[in-house]
Amino acid sequence: MDRHVLRLIKMWLRAPIEERDSDGKRRIVGGKGNKRGTPQGGVASPLLANIYMNRFLKHWRLTGCGEAFRAHVVSYADDFVILSRGRAAEALTWTKAVMTRLGLTINEVKTSLKDSRRERFDFLGYSFGPHWFKANGRWYLGASPSKKSVQRLKAKVRALLVPGNNEPWSEVRDELNRCLRGWSNYFCQGTRRPVFRSIDHYVTERVRAFLARRHKVQGRGNRQFTFEVIHGERGVLGMERLLRRALLWA
Repeated sequence: MDRHVLRLIKMWLRAPIEERDSDGKRRIVGGKGNKRGTPQGGVASPLLANIYMNRFLKHWRLTGCGEAFRAHVVSYADDFVILSRGRAAEALTWTKAVMTRLGLTINEVKTSLKDSRRERFDFLGYSFGPHWFKANGRWYLGASPSKKSVQRLKAKVRALLVPGNNEPWSEVRDELNRCLRGWSNYFCQGTRRPVFRSIDHYVTERVRAFLARRHKVQGRGNRQFTFEVIHGERGVLGMERLLRRALLWA
């Protein structure tokens, strides 16, 4: 009931937040006109999300829903999935009713029922469900970086290697490597080699175009800036090579 704390929370909820869309363009969300929800990236958003989720999870435990729905809840901040054996529809109906009592609204666009043995679902940047093993042509249940996560990474790379970036190459390279290393460290579980290989190819093409423009090389720069030059002499991190070293150490 401290009015100073409540005023501070209100200021956080109405603070404008700068975001980037899938194309790397900047946009401002939130602001003084914001009447509902918390801006993504806001200071108070994780705390408020955990306060509400704590109430939801506590009610889940006290009412014995885990046993009733043969289910487990896996949550992180305001994102969660319910893993149920045969009673997912009932768990979803119960969840919507409880969220309404808490004054919250479930995002219908992101909410769906999936048979994880036949369909994939995305959670915390990963895509879970059936995967195809190219070597033997068989399907298996696993996890890999989601398409949206890959698109976001490519957007960051694209935004960094724009023609107008006149920073010294060493600084551009270091920023690029920090981005790639952080991404690879997060996606260190599941099936990732095919995705890492495709990202290496994308980064190579972007860096080659960037260096060819900077050094005024005629053509696309395929001869001057080969894969080995870019990931060797020029020092750009190769994610597939990083994965190989990690597997050797393991």
